[in-house]
Amino acid sequence: MRKTLLAAAVAASLGLLGCSQPETPEKQVSDHAATADTAGTNEAELGSFGVDLSARNENVKPGDDFFMYASGSWYDNYELPADKTRYGAFTGLAERSEKQVKNIIDSLLEKDTLTEDEQLVHDFFVAYMDVDTINEKGLSPISDVLSEISQISSQQDLTEVFGNAWLTGASSPINGSMWYNRLDPNEYQLSVGVGGLGLPDRDYYLSDDERFVKIREAYVAHIEQMLGFAEVENPAEQAAEILALETQIAEIQWPREKRRDRDLTLNQIERDKLSDDYPGFDWDTYFAQMGYKVPELNITQPQPVKDAIEIINETSLDKWKAYLTYHTIKNNAGLLSQDIYQANFDFYGTTLSGQKEPRPRWKRAVSQMSGTQSLGFAIGKLYVKEYFPESSKEQMAALVENLRAALDERIDSLDWMGEETKANAKQKLMAFNPKIGYPDEWQSFDGLSISSDDLIGNVRNLRSFFHQQSVDKELEKTDRERWGMTPQQVNAYYNSSFNEIVFPAAILQPPFFDPNADPAVNYGAIGAVIGHEMGHGFDDQGSKSDANGIQRNWWTDADRAAFDEKADKLAAQYSQYEPIEGNFVNGRNSLGENIGDVGGLAMAYHAYKLSLNGKEAPVIDGLTGDQRFFLAWAQVWREKRTEQSMLNQLRAGTHAPGRYRAQAPRNHDAWYEAFNVQPEDELYLAPEERVRIW
Repeated sequence: MRKTLLAAAVAASLGLLGCSQPETPEKQVSDHAATADTAGTNEAELGSFGVDLSARNENVKPGDDFFMYASGSWYDNYELPADKTRYGAFTGLAERSEKQVKNIIDSLLEKDTLTEDEQLVHDFFVAYMDVDTINEKGLSPISDVLSEISQISSQQDLTEVFGNAWLTGASSPINGSMWYNRLDPNEYQLSVGVGGLGLPDRDYYLSDDERFVKIREAYVAHIEQMLGFAEVENPAEQAAEILALETQIAEIQWPREKRRDRDLTLNQIERDKLSDDYPGFDWDTYFAQMGYKVPELNITQPQPVKDAIEIINETSLDKWKAYLTYHTIKNNAGLLSQDIYQANFDFYGTTLSGQKEPRPRWKRAVSQMSGTQSLGFAIGKLYVKEYFPESSKEQMAALVENLRAALDERIDSLDWMGEETKANAKQKLMAFNPKIGYPDEWQSFDGLSISSDDLIGNVRNLRSFFHQQSVDKELEKTDRERWGMTPQQVNAYYNSSFNEIVFPAAILQPPFFDPNADPAVNYGAIGAVIGHEMGHGFDDQGSKSDANGIQRNWWTDADRAAFDEKADKLAAQYSQYEPIEGNFVNGRNSLGENIGDVGGLAMAYHAYKLSLNGKEAPVIDGLTGDQRFFLAWAQVWREKRTEQSMLNQLRAGTHAPGRYRAQAPRNHDAWYEAFNVQPEDELYLAPEERVRIW
């Protein structure tokens, strides 16, 4: 499904975590923010100073496996619930946020008088939870779309369905989404690329690994089952042909590490030249369905788009009709009757991710409502009023400035960067715009209609509402007040087009931030998160944009070569990690995140030392300040996950698994001194092998 402008904000931003489902916390947590929980007590929420030391396995040497040293007792004893594929600090806190949102919704269900926004939230939730009505309707809520697909009789008809997928939930091998013009961030611009796969990544179609062979076999059986709901003739034959078609699409797509290269994906073209350079596709019909004027656009994968057009034209309409029927049912399954949802879950939840049973329906409702393309900001306004103290925003703002000052000093001391590039880097650093907690201007929902008894109708109304806003603003100056995440989302991101770092309210809680925790902990946790997002402005791709968000080279050739040498070294380091036999971390695809982690830690440690004003940090519970700093970092990346979820992360994710993010301190001299790490230890890197970029 194509993304409108608001949806693209999340997809194109560089998040700290990436996409994930809220999970169950490892222990009972309060429904109130940490500052509310501990008000007047001056006690940290976790342990005596902000780190849960009971999670450690002190039988493991820190230098052999810092993840297991910091979290091994927890890891060995924690059992994933049946409705979870992974659990970590992020997901535990997301579950807290989810419960807080549920409290807000419950209060709306009991109120007699509601504001307009509150009524939208109330009615959407009621419609989502009305299982009896949803089950009675079965497949009928999308029967209009399925009927349109069945009546496709020409390439124009097919193109219309492709172009209208933003509303219907269908899929298309040609994907278009509105984002920012990378050469002029004051303008919006449509980007066109290749998509349309039902499995997480091209590797799932092309790998000979037995795991992927079995997944493909299960995928065909799943497609056959889903087609059965629409009473498609010869569903087994059609399912096999759909897999063959998607395999063709997978073959032409660039690998993920190539797709993240901003130099390769910047290919702007004027609209009137599009049909000359990319012939054989009815662009006029396609854009007419989307509603955009498109004076100029960007082609993110030039040759794959040409190849996709060839596939579209060489594939029979009947095969496309079966493909579109399946994807329309699959993409809407969470909004349809329980039998359809369960069939979809059995493959995508259990087979593909290792999840044994669905999440409770109320959690799925909250998730559906909480995004930027849904009622997330209507809920977010209530969330921050109830759960986010302004004091946290003020303290966070101070931490951001401390990290900015630390990076400023670190740029001065870089021995591999010349003065000209340093001046440009510092200009970009000073231009960073931090957004903390929640938007200054809230999303308006004027004109949106939500019913208490029509779930699919509500979702389509939301899609139409946000898409129309995107269409209306296409030729206007970009809105720099826009947020790509809602306040209740536990994550953070960097947006290179606006050179901004964004921290939603929900992440400003333990284990990331606790006003009553030891400063070393806050610097090692939220401080490193701030550094991570700043680091995205200076990673292998973010560093291709300048202080004004314009994609251009502001480096000297010598300095860029020195940077690339260090980045290559870090990519090679992470590529050695093998979470599943025969399946390694993709150090090149995860490079931006790994630079963010390693650089963010360095910035946060530097800022922590500055905060001490030359004094020695106290020893607490037998731990030095440096030890507490690095333990706080490892605590953030505590996680446990199913093997299927791990495989998905390795092949389709941009982040290294948490176990290996926890090992990032092996590139920092202070960690070796803090934990007496020696050459014979497994994680030991000789000083010249430690990657120091920022």
